[in-house]
Amino acid sequence: MSRSMGDASGHGEVDGFVGRIPVRNLWLLMLYASDLYRTAGVGKVDVEDAPDDLPDLIAEVLAGAAETRLRKRLSFGYRRRNLELNRLRGRIDILSTERHQLLARGKIACQFDELTVDTPRNRLVRAALDTVSRLVSRQSLAHRCRTLARDMTAMGVAQSIPARTELSVDRLGRHDAHDAQMIAAARLALDMALPLESTGPNAMSLPLREERWVRNLFERAVGGFYQVALSHQGWRVRTGAPLAWPVEGQTAGIAAILPGMRTDIILDHPDLGRRIVVDTKFTSVLTSGWYREQTLRSGYIYQMYAYLRSQVDRDDPLARCAEGVLLHPAVGASVDESVVMQGQRLRFSTVDLTAQTSDIRRQLLRVCETAPGDGDRGPRDR
Repeated sequence: MSRSMGDASGHGEVDGFVGRIPVRNLWLLMLYASDLYRTAGVGKVDVEDAPDDLPDLIAEVLAGAAETRLRKRLSFGYRRRNLELNRLRGRIDILSTERHQLLARGKIACQFDELTVDTPRNRLVRAALDTVSRLVSRQSLAHRCRTLARDMTAMGVAQSIPARTELSVDRLGRHDAHDAQMIAAARLALDMALPLESTGPNAMSLPLREERWVRNLFERAVGGFYQVALSHQGWRVRTGAPLAWPVEGQTAGIAAILPGMRTDIILDHPDLGRRIVVDTKFTSVLTSGWYREQTLRSGYIYQMYAYLRSQVDRDDPLARCAEGVLLHPAVGASVDESVVMQGQRLRFSTVDLTAQTSDIRRQLLRVCETAPGDGDRGPRDR
């Protein structure tokens, strides 16, 4: 029986592990989930062959992008300032001026926007350079990252990490679109440091926040991996795809209360005539039953059955033969079983997050291979 990921993540990081999951495997999931993996060509690198070198790979990308930006000049932005001045600048803050009786002292409260290099984007990159310098194995690369961080500080970039709200309003314009790779590498570098935050000699329970974080990471990593690994093999990958109920007649108020259906991942290969609906879960694939020691979770089967059968009568030939896969992470266990219901196959598979990274890749690709006993129609690894 595979262990649930909730149980697996029940201890703090000790000697390169978070619970029973090796940190390097969490790094691998972070890479798969990142924008950098999909947009910067990192997906073409065989990172599974040297997972412990992932921080060095990300640091190389980040340092190279930062050096290019420093040679061209750091990007500028505006920040709102509120100062008491002896001359007018920008807008007058009448309330503060009157409250503090500034006019009597020959001053006035002003609000204005100031051009600066101390932007959320630059602070993110500076913090990432400093962070990743402590993760890399090569001293020369660590020194390179620290030097770049110091150079940015000397230019006026603060040493604080920007809040997510600040980054959410930072939009890339046409003139600085090339910063996208640098920002993606910076985000990934900071994420890779997260599993190391709770290091210590004693195992301790992780809060629910971290368990939720790993759950979301697994879902995003699976989708990101398939987008890179399968696209060149003729597969079309969609993540977060909505499905419509086959409604024929409805009352006036049902639309407001009928829940929607949204799948995690849909894989289409028109040439092979295949559609695979993948739903990632964060629990054990097996649980205890009423009359047996182990059983599949009935709620998940009902959910996948609804995903598949609700689309059959639509004008979509791939929907009639679509396969469903419930993909669970596991710790030290492997399950790959399937059953055909009304001509459509339901498959129950696990990905062992304690395995070697090359094995994790093969287990993810196994989803696209035909189920045991069906012959070989899908892609093989490499």
